[in-house]
Amino acid sequence: MTRGEKAAQFFLQGYNCSQAVCLAFQDLTGMDKSMLLRLSSSFGGGIGRMREVCGSVSGMLMVAGLLYGYDDPKDHSAKTTHYARVRALADEFRTKNGSIVCRELLQNCKTTPGGVPEQRTQTYYQTRPCVRMVTDAANILERYIQENPIL
Repeated sequence: MTRGEKAAQFFLQGYNCSQAVCLAFQDLTGMDKSMLLRLSSSFGGGIGRMREVCGSVSGMLMVAGLLYGYDDPKDHSAKTTHYARVRALADEFRTKNGSIVCRELLQNCKTTPGGVPEQRTQTYYQTRPCVRMVTDAANILERYIQENPIL
């Protein structure tokens, strides 16, 4: 099963888009499931349903940070390398889907405004591209990891 398929399954179980992508890589992060879910919980719906950066992209980039990120604020080279990685991953998602912004990805979907999450019904899943977004984000990162082994 691909990481994208795992992310889709998690999303269909009710996890938000960011959580679904992060959970698909939990085994690689070394993080406790509950901690990873709490860390990524704020980013669903384009950050707290504000429809900003897609939660799938945020989840992908959080995992990239956990696996490849830097922790020395004075290591300019590591920061530069990581930011290039982040841009490349986001650009691949944007190329595939037309945007990394939730409201733009959902522009053809009827959604309710505000911060209250919508009920996950059959209609919800049928009318939104979100399952495809979590699948794409996880597959992009999975491919990146295969091409750039974690040290």
